[in-house]
Amino acid sequence: MRTDAQPTTTAVADEATAAVSLTNVTKTFGDFTAVKDLELHVKKGEFLSMLGPSGSGKTTVLRMIAGFEEATSGTIMLGDTDVTNLPPHRRQVNTVFQDYALFPHLTIAENVGYGLKVRGVSRAEREKEVATALEQVRLSAVANRLPHQLSGGQRQRIALARALILKPEVLLLDEPLGALDKQLREEMQIELKQIQREVGITFIFVTHDQEEALTLSDRVAVFNNGKIEQIGTARDVYEFPQTEFVARFLGLSNILPASVDQEGAVGSISIRPERVRVVAAGSVVAADEVSLAGVISETVYTGPTTRYIVETDGNHRVIAEAQNAHHPADQAPFGRGDAVRVAWSSNHAVPLP
Repeated sequence: MRTDAQPTTTAVADEATAAVSLTNVTKTFGDFTAVKDLELHVKKGEFLSMLGPSGSGKTTVLRMIAGFEEATSGTIMLGDTDVTNLPPHRRQVNTVFQDYALFPHLTIAENVGYGLKVRGVSRAEREKEVATALEQVRLSAVANRLPHQLSGGQRQRIALARALILKPEVLLLDEPLGALDKQLREEMQIELKQIQREVGITFIFVTHDQEEALTLSDRVAVFNNGKIEQIGTARDVYEFPQTEFVARFLGLSNILPASVDQEGAVGSISIRPERVRVVAAGSVVAADEVSLAGVISETVYTGPTTRYIVETDGNHRVIAEAQNAHHPADQAPFGRGDAVRVAWSSNHAVPLP
């Protein structure tokens, strides 16, 4: 069993470099507590994703930072400014929503420059700023089009440009890629991260998509029942889950009794399916590997991998995932009903408290 699991970054970053700080923040709606004594500090220039299932509190936290919801108790700081009781228009933040909310009758350039117009910025200065913003999102060529003439991905980038042009200290993104199809969403993930690095603004991103959070983020805060279960780099929260919820929510994980991996051990362990290999029954495994005999109950072809679900002789279900390295015309080496062994290195088992 792995005993050198790396400690995950705590929710408290260096407050001297914090762009956003939430201290003991609670939000209740009647008898329901949506957020409980939350402590979170987001670094300047950081891309932080708040990840969790529906109802976990992540969107409520985003809305409190924006000022759309009032905290029941606690303190919210933007840099050195206490904004706990300030209205949205007095906070140096901007929000990009999933529906983009572009004005259908205005051109793309007019949409992007609308916030500057409201602020009384001169037309010449607006045109200069709009040109820069459209260049940042690589859509200068569509400045004179209307929103309905653009693709979903282009509209998403225009909404981003409209938010960035106001130069907020923090940009809040509420599942902005949720309306896009899978291929376009994956393309936009890369573009969004590149834009964030170029502009250097703190991004706080809400999503329920695990892959999206891992792809985009400097750090990921995993929410559950109004609290942060774990926060750290994408690698930390995936490779070293600190709770069973995190292990199960971030991708697939085998949660097994620790005694399976180490005789006499108590508690549970987490083993990722890609760390588990399937070998023929009777095969010899390495000395540092743990192995269990079983039968394949299901196979799932995913394209690049094949997922095997194995029912072991000890009544444990183990999921293994193998790269499809065999010739495309050949069948996978194992199928339903085959007697096999599942094996993993003891060092790959992460203990759960």
